[in-house]
Amino acid sequence: MELDIEDFDALRKYLALQVLRQEPALIKTLPGGISNRTVQVTWNDGRAWVLKQALERLRVKEDWFSSPERTHVEARALRWLNRLAPPGMTPTILFEDVPNHLLAMEAVPEGHENWKAMLLSGRISPEHCEHFGALLGTIHRKSSEAGTELSRAFADTGYFESLRLDPYYGNTARKVASAAGFLTTLSRETLRHKLSLVHGDFSPKNVLVYQDKLILLDYEVVHFGDPAFDLGFALTHFLSKANHLRPYRAAFGEAASLFWQSYAREVALLHWEDLQSRAVRHTLACLLARVMGKSPLEYLTNHEAARQRDVVIKLMAQPPLYVSDLIAEFLRQIEAHVEN
Repeated sequence: MELDIEDFDALRKYLALQVLRQEPALIKTLPGGISNRTVQVTWNDGRAWVLKQALERLRVKEDWFSSPERTHVEARALRWLNRLAPPGMTPTILFEDVPNHLLAMEAVPEGHENWKAMLLSGRISPEHCEHFGALLGTIHRKSSEAGTELSRAFADTGYFESLRLDPYYGNTARKVASAAGFLTTLSRETLRHKLSLVHGDFSPKNVLVYQDKLILLDYEVVHFGDPAFDLGFALTHFLSKANHLRPYRAAFGEAASLFWQSYAREVALLHWEDLQSRAVRHTLACLLARVMGKSPLEYLTNHEAARQRDVVIKLMAQPPLYVSDLIAEFLRQIEAHVEN
C-alpha cells in the first residue's frame, strides 16, 4: 500500500526504516495546497525537511483528477531550476521516492512569510515585485538558451493540460459562452509555442519571503512551452487583488507594472514575437478563469467576482496590445464598475 505522509505514525516508521533510521522531533502538516499532501519534518539537530506527495483527486469542490506521478516532474524541474534560477531562490532537493510519489526538499528556515498573505494585508514591496519579474525572466531566458536537452526533458504537456488549460480555460469556456471562442483559440495557440520552461503556477501563494528574499515553490506542471502563460497567471494575481482591495488598488497596479518591466528587461534580447500580446490575452483568460473555473480565488466576494467577470468579458472583445494598457484599462473599468 502506498505511504500516506499525512498518516504521521506511518511516516515516522517510513523515515526510521528508509531514510535516517532515527525518529523526527516534530511532524506537522503544512497548509494551503489543493493538489498535494505537504508535511514538514523537523529533526533533533534542528534540520527541517518538506515532504510533498501528489494527490490523485484534488481538494476542490468539483471533480478534478491528475496522476500522482507528476511529483516526478516536480523533482526533475527542481533539479534543473536549482541550476537555472538565481542562487537561493529555489529549495534544494534532497531525495525522490518513485514508488510512493514522494519528494523531499530542504525547508525554508523559520521566520519566512507567505508572499500572498503579505500582499493581502497591504504590505506591497516594490522590490519584491521587481524580483518576482526578474526571477521569471531569468528562468525563461536561461531555459530558452539551454538548448534541445531541456526542451526534450520537459516536452510532455499532459499535466499542464489537465491541471491548467482544461480546468482553467476549458472549464470556463464551457460555462461562459461569450468567452468560449477566445479561450479555445488561446488554448490551441498556447500548445503550439515551444520557447522556454513554463512554471505553470507562478503566483504569490507559491513564494515565501525569507530575509527579504523570494523563494519559489511548486513545480508540478513545469513544461517546455509558452512563457506568456506564466506572465498572464502572475499578472492575474496582482490585478485580482487590486479588484479586491480598493484602498491598495493603485499600489497593486504599480506592482503589476513593476513586475512586467523587470521581466521585460531580463528577456529583452530574446525578441520573442508577439509575447506581449499573448501575455495580455493570457492575463484576461486567467482573470476570468479565477472567478469561473475550477479553482476560483477564495478571497474575492461574490460581488467582486462578478465585477471581474464583467470587466474581463468586455475587454476580451478588443484586448489591449500592451501589458501597460491592460493594467490601466482593467483598473479604470473596475473603478467605474464600483462607482456604478
